[in-house]
Amino acid sequence: MNDLQKLEQLISASVSPYHCIFHAAEQLSAAGFINLPLSGNWKLEKGKSYYVKAYDSTLIAFSIGNELGICPQLRLEASHTDWPCLKVKPSPEVTSNRYGRLNVEVYGGPLLGTWMDRPLSMAGKVCILTEDGQDTKTLFVDFSRPVLTIPNLAIHMNREANKGVALNPQIDMLPLASLVEEQLGKDDYFLQALAKETNILPEQILDYEIYIYNWEQGTVLGLNNEFYSSPRLDNLTSVQACLTAAIERPARKGIHVIALYDNEEIGSETKQGAASALMDRILEKVFLSLGYDRTAYLNALFDGFLLSMDVAHAIHPNHPEKCDIKNQIVMGDGVALKLAASQSYATDASVTGRLEHICRKNQVPYKKFSNRSDIRGGSTLGSISSCLLTMPTADVGIPILAMHSAREVMAVKDQEALVKMACSFFEL
Repeated sequence: MNDLQKLEQLISASVSPYHCIFHAAEQLSAAGFINLPLSGNWKLEKGKSYYVKAYDSTLIAFSIGNELGICPQLRLEASHTDWPCLKVKPSPEVTSNRYGRLNVEVYGGPLLGTWMDRPLSMAGKVCILTEDGQDTKTLFVDFSRPVLTIPNLAIHMNREANKGVALNPQIDMLPLASLVEEQLGKDDYFLQALAKETNILPEQILDYEIYIYNWEQGTVLGLNNEFYSSPRLDNLTSVQACLTAAIERPARKGIHVIALYDNEEIGSETKQGAASALMDRILEKVFLSLGYDRTAYLNALFDGFLLSMDVAHAIHPNHPEKCDIKNQIVMGDGVALKLAASQSYATDASVTGRLEHICRKNQVPYKKFSNRSDIRGGSTLGSISSCLLTMPTADVGIPILAMHSAREVMAVKDQEALVKMACSFFEL
């Protein structure tokens, strides 16, 4: 299976951050990684690989080399499992003129207009009361079919539509879910549908976190099949690169770690996000389990190296003026080495030099990238993680168009370059 096929499988399976973690765990388990409980006592062994799931939507995996020494070499790669979308609110049924809609809120910073007139589905988790009423448990659900759409207002009713439309999240973005035929069901059609999909009784449902996702599948396009158009390229391209590197380049010396964090799109400041102490505490557990003291752990952090992977902005064919006058990247150029004076990208000169050496040694195509000086670019979890772990960090990613759209586009060969970089990084 080539790199694009692996990415396609991940995207198809990852209809929510929870489902992304399921698929990641399946890949790791198939490769021999051992599942560990987050709060359990670990008895780790040299030469083996492990993974830990945290709070359903984050995963940290690591392999331990047979040669560790006084202070094990620490190499980390990180990406995120979430993407900008819409999320179902509590008591979401909104009925008017027999149209059953869902009350939703915006998660992250999506391009709202791109969600209109598409086949949409829902996935997430449901917290329920067990049948005996004595306990609670969590179920995971994917409707796996188009169940929603957000209809545009016809141009006949808005003649100025092609001049740009400001969309109000509370008014314009409520998905159409059903035609309500009876008054009896107008207040609970969502709850009824959720109960049916999870094969439980509606009264068992205590709470839920349900995301709306673009049901459309990815496709190769271009006169020479050079592009790939798909939902959720940001940032499942990087998630799959991390997974492939972890599986194909286990540690021989030192410790290799990958982190697949949730909540990057809303700032990472959650227990399962990169701004938490989760990574620090897991790494400390690893070192303590291997018999090292805290001094050895701290030394490993200071001498470590983190590769933060998230997508970059490719120069737009119709709006090249939106990019920096020099430091641009075109889809197909390979991996973007992301630089910013603000340190919204954590890469500095010393780290850039090390990355360029990796790329040149392993024939990984790359280009340095910076945003326009008068346009504020996005940030990544790299700067957050480097601050918390006090570790040299680089931000990299593949260039894409239509970032944060319901459907984005990339060059096929850039995924191969990113995977090659991720694998080469673990060979340091």
